[in-house]
Amino acid sequence: MSDAERAAAVRAYRPALRHGVLIGPPLLRGPRTVHLIKHPVSGAAFEVGPKEYFVISRLDGTRNLDDVVADYASRFRLRLPEEQWTRLLGLLGTRGLLAGSPDPAPPKALPARTGTFWKGSRRVVADAHQTTGRLHRPLRPLLNPWVQLPLAACVLLMIGVLIARPAVLLDATLDLLSRPAALIPFAVFLWFSICLHELAHGVAARHYGGMVSEIGLRWRFPAVMMYCTVDNYLFLPGLRAKLVVAGAGAYVNLLLLLPFALWRAVLDPADPARTVLTGMLFVGIVQAVSNLVPLPPLDGYRMVCHALGAANLAPETRTYLALRRSGGRNAVAAYPPRARRLYTAYAVLSAALLLLAVAGTCTAVVLLLLR
Repeated sequence: MSDAERAAAVRAYRPALRHGVLIGPPLLRGPRTVHLIKHPVSGAAFEVGPKEYFVISRLDGTRNLDDVVADYASRFRLRLPEEQWTRLLGLLGTRGLLAGSPDPAPPKALPARTGTFWKGSRRVVADAHQTTGRLHRPLRPLLNPWVQLPLAACVLLMIGVLIARPAVLLDATLDLLSRPAALIPFAVFLWFSICLHELAHGVAARHYGGMVSEIGLRWRFPAVMMYCTVDNYLFLPGLRAKLVVAGAGAYVNLLLLLPFALWRAVLDPADPARTVLTGMLFVGIVQAVSNLVPLPPLDGYRMVCHALGAANLAPETRTYLALRRSGGRNAVAAYPPRARRLYTAYAVLSAALLLLAVAGTCTAVVLLLLR
């Protein structure tokens, strides 16, 4: 084939992405905006910039080079070089992302157990996606907004009633801690609540079309906790889906406390059990709400990252602050104004939250010592 014939073939080629390729929304990562692209079979993912994303998002089998060049020029006021087009198609073809590309080797099966006696994890179900699907089917009617809105209102009412009298919360907690007959069953309840917290992430992900890849137990001796991994979490459609999946665990923890709140409400105010239930509710609410604090690795941190459209917010904030401290003006200047504002604001918020946590802990210790 001559050079002219080869060039004509390149210009006439109408490439298409293979079925199932996932393309994520724009994410701020340091000074750059990136999009994640994930292979549907191998699960391999890589980042591309806005210009590459613009081209890739138009590979639907109906456009050739001239069509894409015209769209590219309209969007960026630049001409897409033919060499860049060829190089991008070569990269996509090598990674098996174009229709007709050979299937990559399937990912190697991970061992069911990793780690040691002191630290490790173990998969507990063979097919996590199927398991969460079985849980999702009977629960789906309960996920209707007409069911969830009243439940959310009850949760807010429970929290409001409890914090309306903060003076009694410390006494109630101490009373709970002094009653092993109530404390031990409640501790077991909290452990199962944390397990349901993880399953709630998986069920919520299935509700929005997510892929649950693994459910298992993770231990850091002597603690043992369940975990649930959602494979295509960052590729779920829309911001709402990501926020719901991230917050589902803490929300379920709060829902599980509603029977205790109802029990407390029907008891006589002079009943000693009411104080114990107050302590249980306070501990349970603190355990659930603490997961919404926007610090890694908590669920609240993931929610903030999704809401801000930022990837690796905490590490990128540390990198930005290090550049500012080192006096790297050129490196700092490469950050767009939005990135500079975001990373500075998150640094201030993180410091304030840590100081608040230290102050709260010290206050609680002082109050205990003064009793």
